[in-house]
Amino acid sequence: MTNQKRKICIPISTRGNYGKLKSTLSAIKKNNSLEYQLIIAGGLVLSSYGNFKKIIQEDGFEIAGELPFLLDGDCTENISISAGLAQMQFSRLVERLNPDVVFITADRFEALSFAQTALCMNKTIAHLEGGEVSGSIDERIRHAITKLSHIHFVSNQESAERVSSMGENKKNIIISGNPSIDLINKINVNNTSNLEKFLKEKNINFKFYNSYLVISQHPVVTEINESLNQIKHTFEALDEFKLPTFWILPNIDAGNSSAYNFLQKNIKNANYPLFLINSMPLELYATLIANSKCLIGNSSSGIRESSYLGVPSVNIGKRQFGRLRGPNTIDCSHSVKRIRDAIRTQINHGKYNSSNIYGEGNSGELISNFLAKCDLFLDKTITY
Repeated sequence: MTNQKRKICIPISTRGNYGKLKSTLSAIKKNNSLEYQLIIAGGLVLSSYGNFKKIIQEDGFEIAGELPFLLDGDCTENISISAGLAQMQFSRLVERLNPDVVFITADRFEALSFAQTALCMNKTIAHLEGGEVSGSIDERIRHAITKLSHIHFVSNQESAERVSSMGENKKNIIISGNPSIDLINKINVNNTSNLEKFLKEKNINFKFYNSYLVISQHPVVTEINESLNQIKHTFEALDEFKLPTFWILPNIDAGNSSAYNFLQKNIKNANYPLFLINSMPLELYATLIANSKCLIGNSSSGIRESSYLGVPSVNIGKRQFGRLRGPNTIDCSHSVKRIRDAIRTQINHGKYNSSNIYGEGNSGELISNFLAKCDLFLDKTITY
């Protein structure tokens, strides 16, 4: 390797993925052999999503480019068009920045656009979270990105074996764990002062010695016609418990506007205090769920971060179908009764033991060190 730093281009398009990659960005920033190129995209450049550009800059990260590709509208056609726009605009950024590696995260539709750009522009592709199983279009997108990628940072042995079985070279499969665990590992989730301050700025005054629930439920693209009913069922199921509830508004995906409009319209009709939150930093979100009675919905945080924190989790529907999970998660269908039964079971159970199936808190360093030393290549051949 020459004295020239390797340039790692990292496009990030959701609040969750920024929190997930903070430790990796920090590790790359500290590595004398590497240089990061952070691209903020999608929801992160929308004011309605929260001022994440300011948060990122206050965290000490420079932004190399912005990529606003999302169309307004609540339909699958707009997802497809937005995906095309993401590829077009990211291509211009890659041409300008000329990175050595494009680092792709997870399984959203725009992640496939970023990978396709890197493929066409002869860039080595590193992928985080390959080899996992889930529902909706995420399942197909994740495995498609794996086949386009050269370097695979996976969460656990199970994922590593899947990537290997897809014909990827084992020397390029690294069990890194999930970097979101790094961040959680470094904070005191029992200290709620910063969370209380954050909520107070949103005119929410809440003392965290009180019991409460957290909801994080996203629309499922392959079930878009059922999205509104699914939100209504969860909303109705909460009536029995009469507990204050923090509802994290869904990602900007097809079906999200009907969910958003329903919640805004019915916030005053809830038989319990209901607080709608559009977004928050991962450190505060981790503190919020860690002190809750239960996390409910279909977010991957109910599988990953919750397992590490030992938070009782109710996973509704098929969005996280097949994903490796700890004993803290109960699965149920979109039925008011089944959701209620699962929540009641989890409240009665209380905290679970911590699980490290998604990492032990050193993922960012592992990823950074490998990127600094590994061979970079373009051509690859299936291994079977």
